[in-house]
Amino acid sequence: MRLARKDRFSELEPLLGKVLHPARYLDHEWGATEEQDGPFHACLIYPDTYEVGQPNLGIAILYNELNRAEGISCERAYLPWVDMSALMRERGVPLLSLESSSPVASFDLVGITLAHELVATNVIETLDLAGIAVRSSDRDEDDAIVVAGGASAWNVEPLAPIFDAVSLGDGEEAIVDIARCVRSCRERGLARAEILRELSRVENVYVPSLYDIVHDETSTRWGYAVPKEGTGVPPVVYKRCIPSLAETDPIPQRMVPYMGIVQDRLAIEVLRGCARGCRFCQAGMTYRPVRERPASQVIDAVCEGLSVTGYDECSLSSLSTTDHSQCEHILRELKMRANQNGVRISIPSQRLDSFGVDMASAVSGGRKGGLTFAPEAGTQRLRDVINKNVTEEDLYRAARNAFENGWKRMKLYYMMGLPTETDEDILAITETARKVLAIGREVCGYRRGKSGVSVSISVAVFVPKCYTPFQWQGQLGRDEVRRRQQLLLQSAQDRDIRISYHDSDSSVLDAALSKMGRAGFEVVMEAWKRGCRFDAWTDQFSYETWLEAGRSVGIDLEEVAAETFDLDARLPWDHTSPGVSKGYLKREWRRAVQGVTTPDCTMTSCVGCGVCPTLGVDNVIAGDRHAR
Repeated sequence: MRLARKDRFSELEPLLGKVLHPARYLDHEWGATEEQDGPFHACLIYPDTYEVGQPNLGIAILYNELNRAEGISCERAYLPWVDMSALMRERGVPLLSLESSSPVASFDLVGITLAHELVATNVIETLDLAGIAVRSSDRDEDDAIVVAGGASAWNVEPLAPIFDAVSLGDGEEAIVDIARCVRSCRERGLARAEILRELSRVENVYVPSLYDIVHDETSTRWGYAVPKEGTGVPPVVYKRCIPSLAETDPIPQRMVPYMGIVQDRLAIEVLRGCARGCRFCQAGMTYRPVRERPASQVIDAVCEGLSVTGYDECSLSSLSTTDHSQCEHILRELKMRANQNGVRISIPSQRLDSFGVDMASAVSGGRKGGLTFAPEAGTQRLRDVINKNVTEEDLYRAARNAFENGWKRMKLYYMMGLPTETDEDILAITETARKVLAIGREVCGYRRGKSGVSVSISVAVFVPKCYTPFQWQGQLGRDEVRRRQQLLLQSAQDRDIRISYHDSDSSVLDAALSKMGRAGFEVVMEAWKRGCRFDAWTDQFSYETWLEAGRSVGIDLEEVAAETFDLDARLPWDHTSPGVSKGYLKREWRRAVQGVTTPDCTMTSCVGCGVCPTLGVDNVIAGDRHAR
């Protein structure tokens, strides 16, 4: 039974003095939508704390689009921290929206962002705190329709029993179509089952309850999804793809928080998609094709956005900002304007070449903190395997350029456990760091054993993801990961080389959730019942609890993470698609084994990934990429 829509902040307010960071729960931020008159009400939820979820561009984009649509109002909600959740349960206060403090369960549509796999138990915690049945099949006729979307919706099967529908791909148009569909169905008095059937007819919408899981000799142990008889749903649901960023709002992020957040600055999306073709990178496959925002629109959006929000820093957001064909023009124009107004422009990612350094110099404003590059692998052989089309010479030239331009701290990002990796590849990581350090000491001077130059190495554990050429591969086992981590640590003898590595336990869970089919939901549910939530937070994550949850339902999570799939097997996620063909991914896997690279199609010619003809879209390049 849906809760009545009413402001219940008076019940929350007495709790604010008893919790950490009470500003997480305050409404009416500068720039938030004031009028919430509906009559159709949607609530978008980022299932993590306010300071993590508030800067999410995806939420901001959908929030604005829904509030622009006639007859639809949209609010936001975030998952309270464990102290507030405990108090809310004790006092009988459900999860409330931020804008009007209305119960989330009172909304017509609830949209949940899946930003990464480790958010799984938070999704359950969010719905339970809201008073919404966790399983879609357990919801009443008038309960909210619960929809998922986001970067990690591609293998949604371990969470599929939760969601009434899943939106795949770009959400600007899709979220409005979904809301209008639900509103129309409610107005016509359709039953819940009929609403879900109607939603399945919306482009890019996957309705899990309309698919059966089949196990046969062609499948993995997780089976594969097929349409239920008589439903008429498509055997494969393709993503929606916005053909041009120029037609979208360049300043979706207009809200200014009361408290410090993880990315406390204006963010402008300068391009979407990436065609570099790194074989480990899910985003590089699922966000294709490349669509650049026109340079003039970026420049105007930055200036207007800074004026509207009052921020003194703007981040140019994308998978690879310096890949924008007019990046140099954009940054030099913004630097000129920024110097006049005392603001800073930042780019979250630099290309591993001298151009990337030049662009970082263009926006540094004289401040030389650290500069981060991502060689990803220690040897050229392994970089060719993963299709990281850069060489050691590229790195050394970029390092020299950076040191000559005043940087003294450099961070190098790598992955461990990539397919075909050997000890030689591990040892080459520190050898590369030593050479970069030597370049820095040569450029900056090395007197009395000191130069001020340092090199940091950060190493993550590789996680195979769906819709990549490595989706069939298993993850390196925990014991072997730890052996290689120790090998890496022992190989670094210079005090100016610092090594850090990511937790291998959380990487195992990430890999398992990335591989499991629908039966994996029982593990997630059991882990939540045993107290797991906020698993992406190191101090909250309990690996042993997750292992126990898996064992209790007959699933060994470490075995799942290490599992390999046959190239010809039907996979748990084959019924959804970002447009990249399975044949292309198989071909890329074979080229990886041979150490053969594939070029960027925006710099050469079509590589046959299948996205453009399948989705009816093309790369949109604002300028001449070859000019650089």
